[in-house]
Amino acid sequence: MVDERSSVTNHFLSAFLLAIIFWNNIQCSAGKGLIMDFSNRFLVKVPKNLPAQMTVLDLSYNSISELQISDFSSSSKLQVLILSHNLIGKLNFSVFQYNEDLEHLDLSYNNLQSLSCHPVTSLRHLDLSYNNYVDMPTCPEFSKMLKLEYLGLSARRIQNSDFSVLAHLQLETLFLGLEDLSEYIHGNLPVFNTRSLQIIFPPNNDYQVLPDLEINVTESLELSNIQETQVNDLRTFLLKLNKNSTLLNLTLNNIQCDWEDFIEILQTVWESTIEYFVIANASQLEAPNSIEFKYTKTSLKALTIKQTTLTTFRSDAKYLLQLFSEMNLTALTISDAGLIHMLCPSNPSHFTYLCFSNNSFTDTVFQNCKDLMFLEKLILKSNQLKKLVRVSLMTSHMASLKYLDMSLNLLQYEDHENKCDWGKNLVELDLSFNKLSESVFRCLPVNIQMIDLQNNQISSIPKEITELTSLEEINLASNKLAKLPGCGQFRNLRFLNIEMNSIVSPSSEFYQTCQGIKQLKAGHNPFTCTCELRQFISLQKQGSMELVDWPDAYVCEYPDYLRGTLLKDFHVSEVACNVSLLITIVIIITVVLVATASFLCIRFDVPWYLKMMWKWTQAKHRIRKSNPEDLLPNIEFHAFISYSEHDSEWVKNVLIPNLEKEDGSIRICQHERNFVAGKSIVENIIDCIEKSYRSIFVLSPYFVQSEWCHYELYFAHHKLFSENADSLILIVLEPIPAYIIPARYHKLKALMAKRTYLEWPKEKSKHGLFWSNLRAAIYVKLSSNEEERAFSLS
Repeated sequence: MVDERSSVTNHFLSAFLLAIIFWNNIQCSAGKGLIMDFSNRFLVKVPKNLPAQMTVLDLSYNSISELQISDFSSSSKLQVLILSHNLIGKLNFSVFQYNEDLEHLDLSYNNLQSLSCHPVTSLRHLDLSYNNYVDMPTCPEFSKMLKLEYLGLSARRIQNSDFSVLAHLQLETLFLGLEDLSEYIHGNLPVFNTRSLQIIFPPNNDYQVLPDLEINVTESLELSNIQETQVNDLRTFLLKLNKNSTLLNLTLNNIQCDWEDFIEILQTVWESTIEYFVIANASQLEAPNSIEFKYTKTSLKALTIKQTTLTTFRSDAKYLLQLFSEMNLTALTISDAGLIHMLCPSNPSHFTYLCFSNNSFTDTVFQNCKDLMFLEKLILKSNQLKKLVRVSLMTSHMASLKYLDMSLNLLQYEDHENKCDWGKNLVELDLSFNKLSESVFRCLPVNIQMIDLQNNQISSIPKEITELTSLEEINLASNKLAKLPGCGQFRNLRFLNIEMNSIVSPSSEFYQTCQGIKQLKAGHNPFTCTCELRQFISLQKQGSMELVDWPDAYVCEYPDYLRGTLLKDFHVSEVACNVSLLITIVIIITVVLVATASFLCIRFDVPWYLKMMWKWTQAKHRIRKSNPEDLLPNIEFHAFISYSEHDSEWVKNVLIPNLEKEDGSIRICQHERNFVAGKSIVENIIDCIEKSYRSIFVLSPYFVQSEWCHYELYFAHHKLFSENADSLILIVLEPIPAYIIPARYHKLKALMAKRTYLEWPKEKSKHGLFWSNLRAAIYVKLSSNEEERAFSLS
């Protein structure tokens, strides 16, 4: 016997799925609603100060034992409240009097023993099942809940009056959990007026509830925990369904029967008005060699057998397989049944849907099968299929096949294998969770639109493959891709999933060929955050492509100092990444610097000064090399006179005679008489300046036009700074207008602006004072050796 808890689990899952659907509807209609999840928090009371904007509150799986009006009074917009799996013992519905929008209330799996009703007229879903009620927890106020669509109840005792308050309600679904039933009187079960009815029967055979079951407008019926002794009662119930019955869907969960009972139930359903029949958890059924089944005209469209092992240990399997292959149905599902094969129908079949998931089918299934020409959807998930070529040949005769699920198998394909031959109309293919490599792209249907290849061993996408012009979606998640692939062979691709691969950066081909992609799911990859990733990050910012799960699923893995950084927070400058731009900027900066330096050189005559420095250095070097003894301090003249050739007459006839008296107390160095033959002019100039106590410059408009006068001024100025000596004397022979002084004579301008200079007076009466000042400025007592040497030179 299958554990009773499985039926409880099925009920809980059904209720949970309904809740999820309900939540989605609420979120669609009230997009600003707030969902609060406090499940599994070890709470003993409802949290205080809940947000007023809250629409969904989940308090399941805690230890809350009591509810008060103040718990929910401030939550006026509450629509969904889940309190299942707590310790609530008493409930007064008045605690929800301020929750006028409450539509979904789940109080299942608590300790409720008593119920005090207050009409909550807004409720659509109410689950009171699996509590400690003795009687059915119904009260007269339920009849006022006219919007109620789902009601879940359970109790240990059923009385005739328990369901009277539900007579006027138009329920969509009624759930009755009767596993704990301990008292029941025949005839206490009413005629149910609900479109969907779910009943879990008690395991105790002493309470025969099934014979009393009657339905009126029910379209969907689910019965669980049917014992072997109740199979006849089930057949009796089914036989009572006349041709005018509204029942269309029948599900039998946890049924205990043998093969004969199974066939009888199936035959009875076959001959009823039921269109969709599900048998689940029927344990193990041993099929005999002889199987009698009447394929009469039937209303049945879909048959599902799941979690039921069909065995043929003592018989030929073909009789079992023929039973199902010859059924003239639209849809057939046999999953988790232990089948190793399925026969092709002997005649053209009306099957449009076949599902044989979780069995042990091999590559021989449906080979050369030409009688499934109407089949549109085939599911062979989780079997033992190995050769993709054989799978393609299987579909080649299925002219109408559109969807094929071959996931969770052992499929492989090698380049040396034969060419694949798929059904011409196959547009959706699921090959996930297999052993396929990149060669699979040479074995795909040419008209495929959607393909799932996740969890395989694909490391790249070959370029030498047939162009799949119809492909719109491809799932390559959890493979071995190292780069974001291009879309060269998938021109119309709209959705690409490559999450959980080994992708560190996109390929250049991706940006060139994947411009048509609208959605890209590329999260959970070990991205290397470098310049190559900037364009990828900009895809989301520009809105040209939606990155699914952005930004949380996109994280830097390399380099180490950026590990854990979200791609949206990774920034690097354009200059650092664009080599062309970097070179351009460097060239521009270099040109600007060169142009600036050239302008400054021209503006301040830097080349001339460099030339002077070079000549000064050369001259000093030659002087030191040739006459080391001359390097000692050695003053021989009182003054060196620098002048223009145009002013030489005044210098020779006026200046020098007035300075050099007959007593020889003042000695003047003049280039015409004191320059040493054999030396260069520059060497002579430097030598005379260094041997003279002062340097006298006779300034006139002709002076500033003389190149050699400029040299002499430069070297004298250099001595001024190098020896920290005040050795310059300027004599302005004629006024010099500022505009005629060349730009390179900025030192002369500076000297004339900062230093006191002597002006040659035109009046003779002032000449005596002029000569006295000048002689006093240049006079110094020379040593006797120097005087003798100067005298001999003169």
